[in-house]
Amino acid sequence: MTTVMQEIAITEEKPLVPAPTDATKVSPAHTALIINDSALSDPPWPLLVTVQWHHHRPPARHLTVHDVGLDSQSCFSPLFRFDEMQEIVKNFAVVHIDLPGQEDGAAIYPAGYQYPSMDTISEMIPSVLESFKFRSVIGVGVGAGSNILSKFALAHPDSVEGLVLINMDPNARGWMEWAAHKLVSVASSVTEQILSHLFSQEELVAGTELLQAQRERISKATHLSNVELLWKSYNSRRDITIDRSCAFKCPVMLVVGDQAPYEDAAVECNSKLDPTTTSFLKMADAGGLPQLTQPAKLTEAFKYFIQGMGYMASSCMTRLSRSRTTSLSSSFSMDGSRSRSRTLSQGSQGGQGGPVPPTPPQTMEVSC
Repeated sequence: MTTVMQEIAITEEKPLVPAPTDATKVSPAHTALIINDSALSDPPWPLLVTVQWHHHRPPARHLTVHDVGLDSQSCFSPLFRFDEMQEIVKNFAVVHIDLPGQEDGAAIYPAGYQYPSMDTISEMIPSVLESFKFRSVIGVGVGAGSNILSKFALAHPDSVEGLVLINMDPNARGWMEWAAHKLVSVASSVTEQILSHLFSQEELVAGTELLQAQRERISKATHLSNVELLWKSYNSRRDITIDRSCAFKCPVMLVVGDQAPYEDAAVECNSKLDPTTTSFLKMADAGGLPQLTQPAKLTEAFKYFIQGMGYMASSCMTRLSRSRTTSLSSSFSMDGSRSRSRTLSQGSQGGQGGPVPPTPPQTMEVSC
């Protein structure tokens, strides 16, 4: 089993990559690609894109975008390397985007560098799809990545088959939040500000092993000034206008940890979306980064989400078949009363070669 690594600098207005060679069509392949979209800026902002696939015609592609203070590896590797996730990894292409200047060892941007906004980054994603000849993707975002993918899905609905949004906050910072952030920024370092964004208050007090590891990684990053630029860009984000009449045109799964920093924001986002196409997963004991702390539960929910879209109909849901109260969705309104919940279809028929019409959703409320 060989691994193919390529790094190609592209500066054309509409960058393209060569078709996969015979070598890259054999078993799993990794392609690392730097995309500079000069149509969006001068000088262009580079995106590091890593694609993994096991065959050259996967039925669907997952595209991930990480959060502030993380990169594609630290944000998603534990999830996509999880044993039970391998069924998905082996049957779908996985595209990881590292936001400009956020990958480990990235070159430091000069003083006065204008970092792109969340809106601008979202408009860079079509270049990624065009580069790999992907017509559509299933987006998986965390925090800032959820914001970016949401904007992309609203602007390019035909390019998005589904969305998994972790720690989604559709709102811009209000005046009170802005003032509080200013005070905090004076009293604490950039590293501590980002940690309070990534972790729950309980995790910050407990000083968990994961938190300590992230603190050391962020504080010692050679490109910390780049991370700060992204942090400022995310804090300057604009509202995402979504409601029942103007929402996503694809299935959505919202995920948030119980007591996570963005729990209330995720609940509010859930209340604005179409209940027939939205699933809400609130995970107990998951903290602020459920994809790292609870990969097993998230993997099971992810498989159900994909099944509901008509993929992986023959997948074996071992954990959920043993107990229907482990890892699907529990949904509540802002005042804590039950509002709505839907799970992902368990009865899709057909093979793994492509989507088939999903069966009607089944309603079930569980805790996880």
